[in-house]
Amino acid sequence: MTPPRNRHPVHSRVLFTDCQIIGPDRIWQDHELLVHNGRIETIRPAGKKRPQDAQIVSLRGCFLTPGLIDIHVHGGGGTDFMDGTIEAVRTACQTHLRHGTTTLFPTTTTGTVPQLEAMLEVCAQVQAADFAEPSCLKKPATARIGGVHLYGPYFAPDKVGCHLPNHQRAPDKAEYDRYFKTGLIRIATCAAELPGAKEFYQTAKKYGCLVTCGHSNSTFTEMQAAFRQGMRHVDHFWCAMSSVTSLRPRCGTPMQAGMEQFVLIEPEMSTEVIADGCHLSDDLLRFAFHFKGPERLCLVTDSSRALDQPPGEYRFGSQVDGPHFYSDGQVGWTTDRKGLASSVAGMDRMIRTMYRATKAPLPSIIRMASLTPAERVGISRDYGSIEVGKVADLVIWTKRWQVKQVYLAGSLTW
Repeated sequence: MTPPRNRHPVHSRVLFTDCQIIGPDRIWQDHELLVHNGRIETIRPAGKKRPQDAQIVSLRGCFLTPGLIDIHVHGGGGTDFMDGTIEAVRTACQTHLRHGTTTLFPTTTTGTVPQLEAMLEVCAQVQAADFAEPSCLKKPATARIGGVHLYGPYFAPDKVGCHLPNHQRAPDKAEYDRYFKTGLIRIATCAAELPGAKEFYQTAKKYGCLVTCGHSNSTFTEMQAAFRQGMRHVDHFWCAMSSVTSLRPRCGTPMQAGMEQFVLIEPEMSTEVIADGCHLSDDLLRFAFHFKGPERLCLVTDSSRALDQPPGEYRFGSQVDGPHFYSDGQVGWTTDRKGLASSVAGMDRMIRTMYRATKAPLPSIIRMASLTPAERVGISRDYGSIEVGKVADLVIWTKRWQVKQVYLAGSLTW
């Protein structure tokens, strides 16, 4: 992803003072952050002579972190990326910006070929428009699109979850080649046991994608085969994935290992958790952090259109024919209230929940929502951490970890 050009910054230099700066592996106390032309120029001890042309931003002891990066997100603010309209995409991106997400990867659901093509087209248009005029200068500002996560429709029939089941299918090369040729796909998911999965993984790897397995009931052996083809990530750990119990009806005895065991035993594998306090218990969040660590564990929202909306019934995926779900204001439920249906929370809540559950060091918590996803999708040269030379996407937090302000490329956006 080409870094943004902050062509018309309000101030060419911005100096952030009186703050706690969260770096990749440390917290800078009594330091200042100087931004020049949209990038981080220096992190320096407080008290040095201030540039005369700099705007001074005193944070009064607040936390300063990099902008958050969400690699698995379906919508927000009443819209879903699968609605296939520019207005829907911009509304969702604007909504997530308010929660501290500065870069996101719109994520597909199961859908028809025309629906998927429409979603890709509008995401490409919004991304192109942001390169012509950076999103930080638009009113209202929006989180930038880093690329698209091709998630649905290549799910296992018995692991569709809250997605529309009649649009689930095995990967078809003629179909997915069209998607990859747009150059927009940066993350690509397919259930490892589906016919054609091997060729899908090979193609996704050729296009430089983070290759993932999700909504799958695959065995350990099938995961090994997928790994040989370039698969390195598993979507939302413990959600819609194989387990020893789920594999028994398919494989009989002896009981088989599945995705969980493969991810935990293979050090190159990464995964993600939905830390909204509703999908996974604190024990499971601690377990995931302990075994994968902040370098291989990402925080994601997996959020739906019900983010920042009142409780009620909504559609997951396309507004035209997506399945109905119910939001109670805390999480999404299937209409029978028996199964979870995506989250209704932003990345800020994921940060707060993971911190409370694990008591991990703050740099590790922030890393899982910024640098680690940036590394996995290949954009960490410019994004994902507060380091000299990187794009100044920044979030200011209160001492209770509420988002106070968001900067894109050094410009205040919210």
